[in-house]
Amino acid sequence: MRAVDPHRFVVLPKRWVVERSFAWIGRNHRLTRDFELYARTVAAFVRLAMIRFMLRRLTRPVPCS
Repeated sequence: MRAVDPHRFVVLPKRWVVERSFAWIGRNHRLTRDFELYARTVAAFVRLAMIRFMLRRLTRPVPCS
């Protein structure tokens, strides 16, 4: 059995999903900077951004085969 090298890069499962979602949220102008005073407002805008992305994905035309 080999010893595990502590300095070796290991891909974490499903981490790219979270990073991609943060990148999509960051594409909204209002969420790129810390403009908001209250955390509740930021949470509302994040929710709106994710609703927008989900709606765009759901209404995308499906190619006929």
